[in-house]
Amino acid sequence: MTGKRTAQSLLVGFIAAAIALICWLPGWLDTWEAKTWDWRVRLMARPGPATRDISLILLDQNSLDWAKTENGLTWPWPREVYAAIVNYCKRSGARAVVFDVLFSEPSAYGVEDDTAFGAAVSEYDRFVASAFLGNDSGSRTEWPKDIPGPPIEITGLEQWLTKTSRGEISFPKATFPIPELAKTAAVIGNVHLDPDPDGVYRRMKLFNLFDGKTVPALGLGAYLAAQPDSRWEIAAGRIRIDDNIVSIDRKGNTILRYRGPTGTHTAYSAASVLQSEIRIINGEAPTIKDSDAFKDKYVFFGFTAPALYDLKSAPVGGIYPGVEIHATLLDNLLSNDFIRKMPVWLDILPVFFWAMGCALCLSFFTALLPSVFTCAVFILLPVAVSFWMYGVGIWMSLMVGEAGVALSILLALGLYYATEGKQKRFIKSAFRQYLSPAVIDQLIANPSNLSLGGQRRMLSIFFSDLQGFTSISETLSPEALTAFLNEYLSAMTRIIHQEGGTIDKYEGDAIIAFWNAPLEVRDHAIRSVQAALRCQEKLARMRPDFRSRIDKEIIVRIGINTGPAVVGNLGSDTRFDYTMLGDSVNLASRLEGANKVFGTHTMISDTTRKEAGDAFSFRELGCIRVSGRKDPVTVFEPMPKELSSERKDLFKTFYRGLNLFYRGNFDKAVMSFSIIADHDPPAAAYAARCRRLSASAPADWDGVWSLTEK
Repeated sequence: MTGKRTAQSLLVGFIAAAIALICWLPGWLDTWEAKTWDWRVRLMARPGPATRDISLILLDQNSLDWAKTENGLTWPWPREVYAAIVNYCKRSGARAVVFDVLFSEPSAYGVEDDTAFGAAVSEYDRFVASAFLGNDSGSRTEWPKDIPGPPIEITGLEQWLTKTSRGEISFPKATFPIPELAKTAAVIGNVHLDPDPDGVYRRMKLFNLFDGKTVPALGLGAYLAAQPDSRWEIAAGRIRIDDNIVSIDRKGNTILRYRGPTGTHTAYSAASVLQSEIRIINGEAPTIKDSDAFKDKYVFFGFTAPALYDLKSAPVGGIYPGVEIHATLLDNLLSNDFIRKMPVWLDILPVFFWAMGCALCLSFFTALLPSVFTCAVFILLPVAVSFWMYGVGIWMSLMVGEAGVALSILLALGLYYATEGKQKRFIKSAFRQYLSPAVIDQLIANPSNLSLGGQRRMLSIFFSDLQGFTSISETLSPEALTAFLNEYLSAMTRIIHQEGGTIDKYEGDAIIAFWNAPLEVRDHAIRSVQAALRCQEKLARMRPDFRSRIDKEIIVRIGINTGPAVVGNLGSDTRFDYTMLGDSVNLASRLEGANKVFGTHTMISDTTRKEAGDAFSFRELGCIRVSGRKDPVTVFEPMPKELSSERKDLFKTFYRGLNLFYRGNFDKAVMSFSIIADHDPPAAAYAARCRRLSASAPADWDGVWSLTEK
């Protein structure tokens, strides 16, 4: 390897790393970084040393159903029910009890109900009540004088606040629990949670400020209730709680180490706890057989019933109870294993190492297999290191390293291989079965117009099918059938390609095509309709020859719809098709089949009609609701611009009947349609339909013809 080649490789790697860092530092890779972090969390989440010290009582749907069925209790429950839960926890020797429920309003069952709940709490000196601190919501702007202040003092707090934004940690408003709880609870904890920008809860503040007072997060409230004499000390980048050191950022957030999917912490339903308390009071054996289920445990009570709206999105799952997030915070504190963020400068150094090393190795290994192996190694290297770093409790940025390696590979290949020639061969190979040679030449000339992978585009979608193809295929030998299909499909495909369309696939005799991808076609709706009319015209010329060969009338039905769809190379790692997906595609397929009902050969949707403008003449066929689709669609039959006077008179008669049909005047509609039914299949279809509706007219008629077949 020459010195010049080595220098070029190192320069390529340096540029790749620099570009990756330029994209990373402003936060442009944060969304993908968050997703890769969630992936790491899901794979690496394990119970911690203190996970078994935390138990949950969950008010789930079964508890709601049990309370209603067995006790006649509708939601919301009386507060004395919660008092029973507190009493059971006290009886079981729980270390602390946390209620992730905001009791901010008096009970609907009266003052006595709140008094009973407050009495149960007052008899248990390790109860943590919930308050909500916020910027916009809350009834209080000052700490209530009749409520004791929080039992927490943080050494060094004022000095820390001068170096950070006080607004990130302070809230101007608060909602407190009812006095019966607020005055008797050992600690009041903040239930406010802030998700990351994508709505996933990965970080959490250990405390917040309100009216100059320090309010702990609900999970730390449990720790304070059990250890009221704990010592707190804060400094830049960390906070010490007794012997535990927690890493925090400038906003006071720490990164949670999730233990696993919901249910990792031992959980009991609220119904089983209540049943156990009732049975114990009655001198019977409790439902919960383990007498030590809550002994010396931190017990969190919260909601998981879907209707109670306390389900969050967490790295370990899209549905995760909010109470379990608070429990995770306490779990991390007790286990002393919060996640730390890697310092920025330590995130930057490996990016240069990986990108420059990858470019250097690629310049040395120029053969295909060694190059592929080198790429695989360097792509997997940041992943492996990031997983190892997670194991030691550090969030190392993965996406910037992957971006640096990916860019290094791309730039190195561009430097050491004939990229342009390979690109041309790729385009020809990938798209020759879909596109005309002229379109492929445009792609080669302007490869920026090509976007591989799925993308959302406005397409005009074309479905065609031969009428009675099954009976045709049964009468022909395999050789004759193949020759017929090849001749027919080749003729239709040439027209579609000439009109700038892309062939999606052939399914037997069916052709599926679309316009406006991969290249932009501004008049795609016009092109698709023009292709349909030309296909019908071409088949009309070919029909006599086909009739003489197979003794059957060859008729093609075509359906076209214009709408948004996902289009691109979709499939597996080893096999894919350039194809499309979406509701608009399904509708085009249904319109092709709807031709059978109306006796038409070509049917388009109202969106295609609007996009096509005045390029053609159109006959409105009606408003239909196709199988599998709720919303109706107005459909049209396209035809050449110039119509004979005879056809115009026929359409006027048809429109009179159609308007009567829309209004539900079926008897008069039959009369109009019958005039032209012998010469117009759609009129004949409507005449038959109106006769059936006249016999049993629907009361809620909306003018829509609902089709039951695909």
